[in-house]
Amino acid sequence: MSGNITDQQTLRKIIHIDMDCFYAAIEARDFPALQGKPVAVGGAPDKRGVVATCSYEARAFGIHSAMPMAQAIKKCPQLIIQPVRMAVYQHESKGIQALFKNYTKTIQPLSLDEAFLDVTNSAHCQGSATLIAQQIRQDIWQQHQLTASAGIAPNKFLAKIASDWNKPNGQFVVTPDAIDAFVQHLPVKKIYGVGKVTANKMHAMGLHTCGDLQRLSPTQLQHSFGVFGHTLYKLCRGIDERPVQTSSRRKSVSVEDTFLHDLPDLNACYAELQRLYDMLQVRHLRALKKQNIRIKALYVKIRFHNFQTTSAQKIHPKLDASVFAQLIETAWLRQQKPVRLLGLGIQYQAASGQQIDLGF
Repeated sequence: MSGNITDQQTLRKIIHIDMDCFYAAIEARDFPALQGKPVAVGGAPDKRGVVATCSYEARAFGIHSAMPMAQAIKKCPQLIIQPVRMAVYQHESKGIQALFKNYTKTIQPLSLDEAFLDVTNSAHCQGSATLIAQQIRQDIWQQHQLTASAGIAPNKFLAKIASDWNKPNGQFVVTPDAIDAFVQHLPVKKIYGVGKVTANKMHAMGLHTCGDLQRLSPTQLQHSFGVFGHTLYKLCRGIDERPVQTSSRRKSVSVEDTFLHDLPDLNACYAELQRLYDMLQVRHLRALKKQNIRIKALYVKIRFHNFQTTSAQKIHPKLDASVFAQLIETAWLRQQKPVRLLGLGIQYQAASGQQIDLGF
């Protein structure tokens, strides 16, 4: 059962707004001939492009974001590929986020196309979060000709799940007294932090729903899932006390490149290191101008020609090309195969020494 939901959580009214196929929807709006057709936004298939997002018509063919565009074309030969117009998407996103400010100041953007809003103290629409969500979605349509879906709940965890319930162009409400029934049959993969590996482990243990997880004690959960067990104990009961964060710190910066031709060996990876390192240094300097942070760790990411991805990280307080070279070697030796993608990154911590919460 859900147990003790805090008074603070019960009183909260959280809305999660999620734009429907944001990039693809903008393309279909700006180019009406695309409406009703399978559209993917991303890079060209002959240049190792991947799908950034796609229309619902394209999803019907099994296409999804991060899929190689060449594979998407095989699934749907009539797929229409639109290049990414990031400046346009960013402009639309700013306009939509400006609409949110008409209803609350407590806004936490998650990306260009989704955000949390705390409307607990909003006087709009007689204080009804359901009506506020409806009005926001209507405003977005009237001013941007784009549709959005919304989830309304007493906390962020449930609101985010609810926004997916009646997609596209719909909304779903989880009231405090409906939490028990809502989470009981919720698949464990819906819990944030439960990835493919953890989900498979849970399934092997006979744990398929939040109701199944509720049968385990905090001690049992921590024994099986480490420190994440404490979070699981709460989330499977629909308890999430995280506030909507109006300010955020940059947690990391990274650069990566997908190559037109695979890098055949380790030396070929080293040959790309300086160029990526210089790009990363520029992004790091930009981040320093915006906030008081310092480097906690350096990491690399490698995607091999078979699309398997690995990463390596080292605690290190400053940028150092030689450390990146060591990490590239560590990661590459795991498969010793041609490399499709190579990336470098920095993980930050607050300058006070307090590590930035990565939210996992």
